[in-house]
This record gives sequence, C-alpha cells and structure tokens, in this order.
Amino acid sequence: MMKKLVLSVFVLMASASAVQLFAQGIQPVGTPLNTAVAVTGPVSIPLAHTLQISSGDLLELNVFDTPELSGKLRVDEGGNVALPLAQDLPVAGLTAEQAARKIEVRFREAAVLKDPHASVTVLESATQGITIMGEVRNPGVYPLLGARDLLDLISQAGGLNPQAGKDITITHRTDLNHPITVRLGSKPGSPSGVNVDIQPGDTIVVSHEGIVYVVGDVGKPGGFRIENNDRLTVLQAIALAQGANKTAALNHAKVIRKTETGRDELPISLKKILANNAPDETLFDGDILFVPNSARKSVLSSVQQAILPAVASAVIYRVP
Repeated sequence: MMKKLVLSVFVLMASASAVQLFAQGIQPVGTPLNTAVAVTGPVSIPLAHTLQISSGDLLELNVFDTPELSGKLRVDEGGNVALPLAQDLPVAGLTAEQAARKIEVRFREAAVLKDPHASVTVLESATQGITIMGEVRNPGVYPLLGARDLLDLISQAGGLNPQAGKDITITHRTDLNHPITVRLGSKPGSPSGVNVDIQPGDTIVVSHEGIVYVVGDVGKPGGFRIENNDRLTVLQAIALAQGANKTAALNHAKVIRKTETGRDELPISLKKILANNAPDETLFDGDILFVPNSARKSVLSSVQQAILPAVASAVIYRVP
C-alpha cells in the first residue's frame, strides 16, 4: 500500500513538472520545438494525427516491446498495408492514430498479441503535395517526404532566386483565409531556417525582393534592393546613390512607375525636396528615379528610351 502511495505521488509530481515546463515554453526531450522567425498570422502546432493516410504513403509502425512486428510499411494502390503475421489491413482514409488502433485490433483478432500497443507515424505523404511558388528556381508541386522544415522544401525546389525577398507565405489548404508569413533572418548568426507547421496540400510562396533604380546624373547610379525595408523615399534613394552631381538638373527629375496601362512619368521637384520645401515622395518596388544632366535635358518623349537601357544594365546594390 505504501509503495502504491509513493508511486502515485511521484507520477503526480512528474505530471506537474511537465505542465510547468510547457507553460514556460520548454518542451521535453524528443518533442519537436516549433518556432519561427518574425511570424505573422496564426501558427498552429503540427497535428500529424489529423492527416489522412493515402495510397503510396510510407508508414512507420512501432509495436511496444515487440520490435519484430515494428517497421516501415508502404500503403499499396488498394490502400492496404501488409502486417507482419497478419493479413493485409486497409488504412487509406484513416488518421495515423486510427490506423494504430485498427492494427491493435487486427493483432488481437489474429492471436498475434494479447494486448498490443501500437503507434503509427506517416513518414512520407506521396499523394498530397506541397505547392512551391514565387521566387524559387524550380516552382512546382513537391511531395511532402517525412518531417521537412521550410528551408528543406525550398531547397527541394532548387533554392531561392537572386531576386527573392525575405518574406515567405504559407497557406494551409484547410484554412485559406489565414495565411502565415515568416521572414527569414539575413544577419550572420540569425536562424537560417524556420520550423513552421507544413501540411500536405499547403502552398508556399516566396516573395519578390523590391528594387528601386536611381539613374542619371548621380554619384552611384544603380538598383537598390529594399529587402529590409518596406519602402524607400526619394531622399533615401538619392543618399544611397551618393547624391546628385553638381551638373544635375534637379528641377527636371522624374519617377518612372510601371502601372497596369504602361509606364507613367511623374515629375518631381528634387531641388525643393532636398531643400525641405516639398514633401519627400515615397518610392515603391520597380520605380525608377531619373535625374537628368542640366546640359542634356531629355525631352519628355525620349526619357524612357534614354534611361531604360541604363536600368537594364544597372548594378544592383543591397541596402544595408
């Protein structure tokens, strides 16, 4: 009686300790830690037991204290798995936990074990692919093979394009209205990957990195990536281009902006902006800030013809 009492107290203390650890954000050894860098939107903890098993999936069967009955099982085209010492068992459409309970029943019915305790893990989901789009080298649909983190899947799609941004959006097929956005770290020593809940049927979109071009009579013409900024202003862009030259026609500067109907030319008074006599204009992804030379003022009809080749060959710089 005393031994049972001591054992009960020990179990209660262990359970309380586990609860306290989870409350503090500490997970016991063996439990996957789900963290993300700069995550916006609801992040759900992986619920592998809610996924339905399909033909072609690879399962891992663990039977407690019976390694000879444990192992990897491939679901055949009919949705069945071949159990050791028992007949084939249909598991397609079941969750991993439901499959485990059904396997226990089959082992009891076949007199293989009197009181089996089984667990099932889906190692590979062959039929429910992940769609990877945006700024990756090989966009497409890829199978979710085992437990893969976000960067593993992006690597499977050939990695990021040079113009890829830091924001990546994950949309669950079961919750299209609440996408998750993560921002990858760009500083040395920051986490290189994020462990987000990736489910079969999800869509992953890698954003495009914004670029603002500054060309014409400036110190360092080129394109400036805005990966760590949501936008740039005219003054910021001019500063990145090391300022306008003394020969620049500040009153004839223009912003060329791409719209649905073509490119619009928006005149700006750069001289007034620099003198703080006019509001600083906001520049967006793809904008071209053109500062002409005072000795060769381009007429309106030839501005784009003159600067677009310079934009195409511009050196691209990263904004610090």
